Amino acid sequence: MRLTTLGTGTAAPSPTRVSAGHLVDVGSTHLLMDCGSGVAHRLAAIGADWMGITHLALTHFHADHVLDLPTLLIAWRWGAIPPRTAPLEIIGPEGTARLIESFASIFGDLVGHPDFPTSVREMAPSDTIELGNGVQLESRPVPHTTESIAYCVRGGGRRLVYTGDTGYDEGLAGWESAHGCDLLLAECSLPDDMAIATHLSPSRCAALAAALEPARLVLTHFYPPVEAVDVRATIQTRYAGPVVLASDGWAIDIEDI
Repeated sequence: MRLTTLGTGTAAPSPTRVSAGHLVDVGSTHLLMDCGSGVAHRLAAIGADWMGITHLALTHFHADHVLDLPTLLIAWRWGAIPPRTAPLEIIGPEGTARLIESFASIFGDLVGHPDFPTSVREMAPSDTIELGNGVQLESRPVPHTTESIAYCVRGGGRRLVYTGDTGYDEGLAGWESAHGCDLLLAECSLPDDMAIATHLSPSRCAALAAALEPARLVLTHFYPPVEAVDVRATIQTRYAGPVVLASDGWAIDIEDI
Protein backbone atom coordinates (compact mmCIF):
# COMPACT_ATOMS: atom_id res chain seq x y z
CA MET A 1 0.00 0.00 0.00
CA ARG A 2 1.35 3.41 -1.02
CA LEU A 3 -0.03 6.82 -0.04
CA THR A 4 0.66 10.01 -1.96
CA THR A 5 -0.66 13.26 -0.50
CA LEU A 6 -1.46 15.21 -3.65
CA GLY A 7 -3.24 18.18 -2.12
CA THR A 8 -2.67 19.14 1.51
CA GLY A 9 -4.30 22.55 1.49
CA THR A 10 -7.78 23.99 1.71
CA ALA A 11 -9.90 26.63 0.00
CA ALA A 12 -7.30 29.23 1.01
CA PRO A 13 -5.02 29.97 -1.97
CA SER A 14 -1.48 28.78 -1.31
CA PRO A 15 1.68 28.85 -3.41
CA THR A 16 2.63 25.36 -2.22
CA ARG A 17 -0.60 23.52 -1.36
CA VAL A 18 -3.57 22.73 -3.58
CA SER A 19 -6.92 21.56 -2.24
CA ALA A 20 -7.61 18.11 -0.81
CA GLY A 21 -6.68 14.94 -2.68
CA HIS A 22 -4.87 11.75 -1.71
CA LEU A 23 -3.90 8.73 -3.82
CA VAL A 24 -3.77 5.22 -2.37
CA ASP A 25 -2.26 2.46 -4.52
CA VAL A 26 -2.76 -1.18 -3.56
CA GLY A 27 -1.71 -3.53 -6.33
CA SER A 28 -3.90 -2.81 -9.35
CA THR A 29 -6.36 -0.72 -7.30
CA HIS A 30 -5.68 3.02 -7.56
CA LEU A 31 -7.97 4.99 -5.27
CA LEU A 32 -8.15 8.78 -5.33
CA MET A 33 -9.73 10.11 -2.14
CA ASP A 34 -11.16 13.61 -2.65
CA CYS A 35 -10.47 15.73 -5.68
CA GLY A 36 -10.25 19.43 -4.88
CA SER A 37 -8.96 22.27 -7.04
CA GLY A 38 -5.45 21.64 -8.35
CA VAL A 39 -5.40 17.89 -7.77
CA ALA A 40 -5.63 16.99 -11.46
CA HIS A 41 -2.59 19.04 -12.37
CA ARG A 42 -0.72 17.92 -9.25
CA LEU A 43 -1.13 14.33 -10.41
CA ALA A 44 0.65 15.25 -13.62
CA ALA A 45 3.29 17.35 -11.88
CA ILE A 46 4.48 14.44 -9.72
CA GLY A 47 4.29 11.93 -12.58
CA ALA A 48 1.42 9.90 -11.16
CA ASP A 49 -0.53 7.60 -13.47
CA TRP A 50 -3.69 9.72 -13.49
CA MET A 51 -5.14 7.71 -16.37
CA GLY A 52 -4.82 4.57 -14.24
CA ILE A 53 -7.08 5.69 -11.37
CA THR A 54 -9.67 2.96 -10.84
CA HIS A 55 -11.79 4.47 -8.04
CA LEU A 56 -12.52 8.00 -6.85
CA ALA A 57 -14.00 8.39 -3.36
CA LEU A 58 -15.37 11.65 -1.94
CA THR A 59 -15.64 12.35 1.78
CA HIS A 60 -18.12 15.25 1.41
CA PHE A 61 -19.20 17.90 -1.05
CA HIS A 62 -17.34 21.08 -0.10
CA ALA A 63 -15.70 22.77 -3.08
CA ASP A 64 -12.13 22.17 -1.91
CA HIS A 65 -12.79 18.42 -2.03
CA VAL A 66 -14.74 18.00 -5.29
CA LEU A 67 -14.06 20.75 -7.85
CA ASP A 68 -11.46 18.84 -9.90
CA LEU A 69 -13.81 15.90 -10.42
CA PRO A 70 -15.24 17.46 -13.63
CA THR A 71 -11.70 18.34 -14.73
CA LEU A 72 -10.57 14.73 -14.43
CA LEU A 73 -13.66 13.33 -16.14
CA ILE A 74 -13.01 15.62 -19.11
CA ALA A 75 -9.26 14.96 -19.03
CA TRP A 76 -9.80 11.21 -19.23
CA ARG A 77 -11.55 11.82 -22.58
CA TRP A 78 -9.56 14.69 -24.06
CA GLY A 79 -6.38 14.92 -22.00
CA ALA A 80 -4.46 12.00 -23.48
CA ILE A 81 -4.19 9.91 -26.64
CA PRO A 82 -5.65 7.36 -26.70
CA PRO A 83 -8.53 8.40 -24.42
CA ARG A 84 -9.56 6.39 -21.41
CA THR A 85 -11.50 3.17 -21.97
CA ALA A 86 -11.07 1.54 -18.56
CA PRO A 87 -14.02 1.68 -16.14
CA LEU A 88 -14.15 4.12 -13.24
CA GLU A 89 -16.13 3.82 -10.02
CA ILE A 90 -17.06 7.02 -8.19
CA ILE A 91 -17.83 6.48 -4.52
CA GLY A 92 -19.18 8.82 -1.90
CA PRO A 93 -21.88 9.51 0.66
CA GLU A 94 -25.56 9.86 -0.16
CA GLY A 95 -25.93 12.66 -2.68
CA THR A 96 -22.90 11.77 -4.79
CA ALA A 97 -25.02 10.92 -7.84
CA ARG A 98 -26.88 14.21 -7.47
CA LEU A 99 -23.56 16.07 -7.26
CA ILE A 100 -22.41 14.57 -10.56
CA GLU A 101 -25.76 15.40 -12.16
CA SER A 102 -25.29 18.99 -11.03
CA PHE A 103 -21.81 19.10 -12.55
CA ALA A 104 -23.20 17.60 -15.77
CA SER A 105 -25.84 20.32 -15.98
CA ILE A 106 -22.99 22.85 -16.06
CA PHE A 107 -20.27 21.05 -18.01
CA GLY A 108 -22.26 18.71 -20.25
CA ASP A 109 -22.19 15.07 -21.27
CA LEU A 110 -18.44 14.55 -20.87
CA VAL A 111 -19.09 14.83 -17.15
CA GLY A 112 -22.57 13.31 -16.98
CA HIS A 113 -22.02 10.55 -19.55
CA PRO A 114 -18.30 9.96 -20.17
CA ASP A 115 -17.16 7.87 -23.14
CA PHE A 116 -15.84 5.15 -20.80
CA PRO A 117 -17.77 2.96 -18.34
CA THR A 118 -18.57 4.91 -15.18
CA SER A 119 -20.55 3.84 -12.14
CA VAL A 120 -21.56 5.68 -8.98
CA ARG A 121 -21.83 3.92 -5.64
CA GLU A 122 -23.23 5.77 -2.65
CA MET A 123 -22.12 4.46 0.73
CA ALA A 124 -24.26 4.48 3.83
CA PRO A 125 -22.71 6.37 6.77
CA SER A 126 -21.42 3.06 8.15
CA ASP A 127 -20.74 0.67 5.29
CA THR A 128 -18.08 -1.61 3.81
CA ILE A 129 -17.62 -2.26 0.10
CA GLU A 130 -15.22 -4.31 -1.97
CA LEU A 131 -13.08 -2.47 -4.51
CA GLY A 132 -11.70 -5.68 -5.98
CA ASN A 133 -8.27 -7.30 -5.74
CA GLY A 134 -8.78 -7.83 -2.00
CA VAL A 135 -9.17 -4.12 -1.22
CA GLN A 136 -11.99 -2.96 1.06
CA LEU A 137 -13.30 0.52 1.77
CA GLU A 138 -15.20 1.17 5.00
CA SER A 139 -17.01 4.41 5.89
CA ARG A 140 -17.94 6.11 9.14
CA PRO A 141 -19.91 9.35 9.69
CA VAL A 142 -17.95 12.31 11.05
CA PRO A 143 -19.06 15.75 12.28
CA HIS A 144 -18.40 18.25 9.50
CA THR A 145 -21.34 18.38 7.07
CA THR A 146 -24.46 16.22 7.16
CA GLU A 147 -23.01 13.83 4.58
CA SER A 148 -19.36 13.76 5.73
CA ILE A 149 -17.67 10.39 6.13
CA ALA A 150 -14.22 9.09 7.00
CA TYR A 151 -12.69 6.09 5.24
CA CYS A 152 -10.70 3.02 6.25
CA VAL A 153 -8.85 1.39 3.36
CA ARG A 154 -7.79 -2.24 3.83
CA GLY A 155 -5.52 -4.01 1.40
CA GLY A 156 -2.21 -5.79 1.18
CA GLY A 157 -2.44 -6.61 4.87
CA ARG A 158 -2.47 -2.89 5.77
CA ARG A 159 -4.99 -0.33 7.03
CA LEU A 160 -5.05 3.35 6.17
CA VAL A 161 -7.64 5.67 7.75
CA TYR A 162 -8.51 9.06 6.25
CA THR A 163 -10.61 11.38 8.38
CA GLY A 164 -11.64 13.75 5.61
CA ASP A 165 -12.82 16.99 7.20
CA THR A 166 -14.04 16.42 10.74
CA GLY A 167 -14.31 17.82 14.20
CA TYR A 168 -13.26 15.76 17.20
CA ASP A 169 -15.75 12.95 17.78
CA GLU A 170 -15.82 10.25 20.45
CA GLY A 171 -17.27 7.85 17.89
CA LEU A 172 -14.35 8.41 15.53
CA ALA A 173 -11.89 8.14 18.42
CA GLY A 174 -13.48 4.80 19.32
CA TRP A 175 -13.77 3.45 15.77
CA GLU A 176 -12.55 -0.13 16.05
CA SER A 177 -11.55 -0.32 12.39
CA ALA A 178 -9.24 2.66 12.87
CA HIS A 179 -7.64 1.59 16.15
CA GLY A 180 -4.05 0.55 15.64
CA CYS A 181 -4.14 1.32 11.91
CA ASP A 182 -0.88 1.50 10.01
CA LEU A 183 -1.42 5.12 9.04
CA LEU A 184 -3.91 7.76 10.18
CA LEU A 185 -4.28 10.57 7.64
CA ALA A 186 -5.99 13.32 9.61
CA GLU A 187 -6.97 16.86 8.86
CA CYS A 188 -5.36 19.59 11.01
CA SER A 189 -7.05 22.75 9.84
CA LEU A 190 -6.69 25.43 12.48
CA PRO A 191 -4.56 26.36 15.51
CA ASP A 192 -6.05 25.73 18.91
CA ASP A 193 -6.86 29.39 19.50
CA MET A 194 -9.05 29.33 16.37
CA ALA A 195 -10.58 25.88 16.98
CA ILE A 196 -14.15 25.22 15.81
CA ALA A 197 -16.41 22.19 16.21
CA THR A 198 -16.22 21.04 12.58
CA HIS A 199 -12.43 20.89 12.17
CA LEU A 200 -9.45 19.50 14.04
CA SER A 201 -6.76 21.56 15.72
CA PRO A 202 -3.36 20.26 16.90
CA SER A 203 -4.58 19.39 20.41
CA ARG A 204 -7.63 17.61 19.02
CA CYS A 205 -5.43 15.72 16.55
CA ALA A 206 -3.30 14.72 19.54
CA ALA A 207 -6.36 13.44 21.39
CA LEU A 208 -7.52 11.49 18.33
CA ALA A 209 -4.08 9.94 17.79
CA ALA A 210 -3.81 9.06 21.48
CA ALA A 211 -7.14 7.23 21.28
CA LEU A 212 -6.56 5.44 17.97
CA GLU A 213 -2.83 4.64 18.44
CA PRO A 214 -1.86 4.50 14.74
CA ALA A 215 1.62 3.36 13.78
CA ARG A 216 2.10 6.73 12.05
CA LEU A 217 0.15 9.99 12.05
CA VAL A 218 0.12 12.06 8.86
CA LEU A 219 -1.49 15.50 8.96
CA THR A 220 -3.06 17.39 6.07
CA HIS A 221 -5.63 20.12 5.22
CA PHE A 222 -3.69 23.08 6.59
CA TYR A 223 -5.13 26.58 6.63
CA PRO A 224 -2.32 29.19 6.76
CA PRO A 225 -2.73 30.10 10.48
CA VAL A 226 -2.03 26.54 11.65
CA GLU A 227 1.29 26.55 9.80
CA ALA A 228 2.49 29.33 12.11
CA VAL A 229 2.36 27.14 15.24
CA ASP A 230 4.44 24.14 16.34
CA VAL A 231 1.92 21.43 15.44
CA ARG A 232 4.33 18.56 16.05
CA ALA A 233 5.17 19.69 19.58
CA THR A 234 1.48 19.78 20.51
CA ILE A 235 0.84 16.34 19.02
CA GLN A 236 3.78 14.81 20.86
CA THR A 237 2.38 15.78 24.25
CA ARG A 238 -0.12 12.92 23.85
CA TYR A 239 1.10 10.75 20.96
CA ALA A 240 4.58 9.22 20.89
CA GLY A 241 4.56 7.83 17.36
CA PRO A 242 5.97 9.38 14.19
CA VAL A 243 4.22 12.57 13.03
CA VAL A 244 4.38 13.85 9.46
CA LEU A 245 3.14 17.27 8.34
CA ALA A 246 2.42 16.27 4.77
CA SER A 247 3.23 18.39 1.75
CA ASP A 248 1.91 18.13 -1.79
CA GLY A 249 3.56 15.17 -3.50
CA TRP A 250 4.81 13.52 -0.29
CA ALA A 251 4.55 9.72 -0.45
CA ILE A 252 5.16 6.68 1.69
CA ASP A 253 5.11 2.94 1.15
CA ILE A 254 3.20 1.77 4.19
CA GLU A 255 5.08 -1.54 4.19
CA ASP A 256 8.12 0.49 5.24
CA ILE A 257 6.50 1.75 8.45
